[in-house]
Amino acid sequence: MSDASPTPLIRLRGVTRVYGQGAAQLRALDGVDLDVAAGEFVAIMGPSGSGKSTVMNVIGCLDTPTSGRYLFRGVPVEGLSRDQRARLRRRWLGFVFQGFNLLARTSALENVELPLLYRGEGTAARRAKALAALAAVGLADRAGHTPAELSGGQQQRVAIARAIVTDPQVLLADEPTGNLDTQRSREIMDLIAALNRDRGLTVLMVTHEADMAAYAQRIVRFVDGRIASDTANPAVAPPDAPPSTGRAA
Repeated sequence: MSDASPTPLIRLRGVTRVYGQGAAQLRALDGVDLDVAAGEFVAIMGPSGSGKSTVMNVIGCLDTPTSGRYLFRGVPVEGLSRDQRARLRRRWLGFVFQGFNLLARTSALENVELPLLYRGEGTAARRAKALAALAAVGLADRAGHTPAELSGGQQQRVAIARAIVTDPQVLLADEPTGNLDTQRSREIMDLIAALNRDRGLTVLMVTHEADMAAYAQRIVRFVDGRIASDTANPAVAPPDAPPSTGRAA
């Protein structure tokens, strides 16, 4: 995307991520430039080892660039302290993973409440927000069930509810349908697309499945740590400009 105004929600410029030294050195990212506007749905694709998960980890403040710039809402993230990056994650970002990452002996409601517990919210507020998030993913009637009592698709819905309960601006989804069959995968993608469309939630999704990437407005392909292509998906309408939240970073 171009550098034209308005400032994108996410901007990477010349980002590298290098692991190891000498002969064992691996350049997982090699000079990545990427802009993501508020309200976009972007799929990130590429073969194993291409850098797609590394760039997701950098954007999610789970990893830091070796060099280059990462700006979130115009703020240079690479200059933030560890605590400041943690606050950015808690306030602005929601995460969904392939393996669901739910606490096994804890109810769906308690799993969804967890990010609010970390933020220090009171019991009544946590419960109300968690129930609303479960209702948003169609699981209001499964609040008391543990993961073992839920199907794979239902578990991923709980994970999505946990990701959106803090009202984030960005949803980062790493292979969210990787452990699901075709029907459940489509249900999860329909849900993610609806959150993007109806709430203006910015979505970045790593996937190796072309039929899942087809839900996105843009498809960015990585090869050897670099962006090989960045194309609009003509089958999906671009987002309208989302309303301002009024929140400050």
